[in-house]
Amino acid sequence: MELDELYWFVGQKGRSETRENTYVMTMVSRLPRQVVGFDVAFDKSPGRVQAIVDNAPEADNYCTDGRLGYIDVVYPGKYIRNAHNKNDTFAVEGVNADLRHYVPILRRRSRCFPRKLETLQSVLQVFVDAYNAFGVAKMKFRQNRDPKSRELPFSVLDFL
Repeated sequence: MELDELYWFVGQKGRSETRENTYVMTMVSRLPRQVVGFDVAFDKSPGRVQAIVDNAPEADNYCTDGRLGYIDVVYPGKYIRNAHNKNDTFAVEGVNADLRHYVPILRRRSRCFPRKLETLQSVLQVFVDAYNAFGVAKMKFRQNRDPKSRELPFSVLDFL
């Protein structure tokens, strides 16, 4: 499992020093590539991450980036913190990129942004359900095919 977070804005840009006010925390499994847990909140406390880990299926390894907030979480398996590169968190970084690509609310702030936290949570729940169905279908489609082939007769948009 891999954990990471991305930030965005709800209502208006935050007044904090870093100008961020909302966090989307995601937990992703590598095979099949699925979002097994996520949370949207105004903070990224270890308690919120702990709730994601507790509600997700157990794994052998839990990989994160260098953020110190992940250290205070109790993991049922081995914890791997990689502060130097993204080798252990490539799947969750890819999912976060997909979130920003497919969910208009997480794109350009000047064009579209949520006015409430609940709106962002609902939109992400719909996307996560479709993304997980796409991941399972992609894995089943590739089982009896050439593993090097990247072509698919469907996309994540077909599952929305």
